Amino acid sequence: MTEKKLPFTKEELEQISTKFPTPFHIYNEKGMREYARKFVDAFSWNPGFKEYFAIKATPNPFIMKILRQENFGIDCSSMAELVLAEKVGMRGEEIMFTSNDTPAYEFKKALELGAIINLDDFAHIGYLEEKVGLPELVCFRYNPGSLKEGNAIIGHPEEAKYGFTREQLFEGYKILRDKGIKRFGIHTMVASNELDPEYFVETAHILFELIAELHQTLGIRFEFANLGGGIGIPYKPDQQAVDLERMSAGIQDVYNKFIVGNGLSPLKIYFESGRAITGPFGFLVSRVLHIKNTYKKYAGLDASMANLMRPALYGSYHHITVLGDEENRSKFMYDVTGSLCENNDKFAINRVLPKIMTGDLVVIHDTGAHGHAMGFNYNGKLRSAELLLRENGEVAEIRRAETLEDYFATLDFGEAERFEV
Repeated sequence: MTEKKLPFTKEELEQISTKFPTPFHIYNEKGMREYARKFVDAFSWNPGFKEYFAIKATPNPFIMKILRQENFGIDCSSMAELVLAEKVGMRGEEIMFTSNDTPAYEFKKALELGAIINLDDFAHIGYLEEKVGLPELVCFRYNPGSLKEGNAIIGHPEEAKYGFTREQLFEGYKILRDKGIKRFGIHTMVASNELDPEYFVETAHILFELIAELHQTLGIRFEFANLGGGIGIPYKPDQQAVDLERMSAGIQDVYNKFIVGNGLSPLKIYFESGRAITGPFGFLVSRVLHIKNTYKKYAGLDASMANLMRPALYGSYHHITVLGDEENRSKFMYDVTGSLCENNDKFAINRVLPKIMTGDLVVIHDTGAHGHAMGFNYNGKLRSAELLLRENGEVAEIRRAETLEDYFATLDFGEAERFEV
């Protein structure tokens, strides 16, 4: 079981909301730092271990600065994410650029920053060489196909758009070797929000065994193996967090067998976790606008799926806390909804909660990853503010809420510019 705790009281949130109107996302710095240190400690047996935070999960410079202080790198997938890394002072091999269907200008920016380039497609070898030039260190993303089961979010690997086949890996590394490249890495990512630690041990087994075969066949040595991300979090109270120590011990066993046993150590182990690092330490705070009674009971919030789309997109569970006199309130079944003109704009369906009243503050848990980041402007909804609960108890605004001026900034209300085709 996972106890769904809040790092603040109802009174504290009421005070915060007087300065920063709901809805807003708020992140707990203390929780993020503690988990980051626990993650790094679990892999202390591997001297080159590094976690490259998947910035897509929570693309905010304040968050990245906190994690960089914990010796994390950054995993980027776009120009904007590369520029974010640059703006927080990151360069060189503390940046991993993992993208797909990538335009040349993004590869160029990654090379300018000295980032590790992780190629997703065999055809990108020639494209990169022609458009930008080959770097001194190259990594390929491996898709193991039917060798590895996926899960509900990421799907079956053989149906995923990502990565090289096994045959393409051998041919691709041979091409690079023959072109004079001497530094190599390898990467895979085959699951999302996975809670079984043995899943990641199995992934390491596949990758380490493959490294040994590539070395034997091509005579190349690998500097690192990036085991990807996908470490899940217990969204539901009856779920357990991934046991990092158990996962690490299992990975160490297969490391000793295939890497040490074949004389291929040291091999740095990398991860690119996002959700596990920030997810449990973020909260969407909203206020109840209306209670509707028709064929069901509906609790309508001032937040919508524009603030958190995971429940509507995946049918995902997010725990909900109603701040108030919960123990003494009767329980009712609700659909907890937002105000978009979409019937799937629901945070919960048939959820039993303490009686909800207009004006109540409601906290939606585990929104620290893929929450604000996946926001959008459908129906003209504006993205909310992001707040940071610092370790000393202070609250800082780390992204202001959007305004109507922001929303209209790219529109032209005059006569549109015309051109002939």
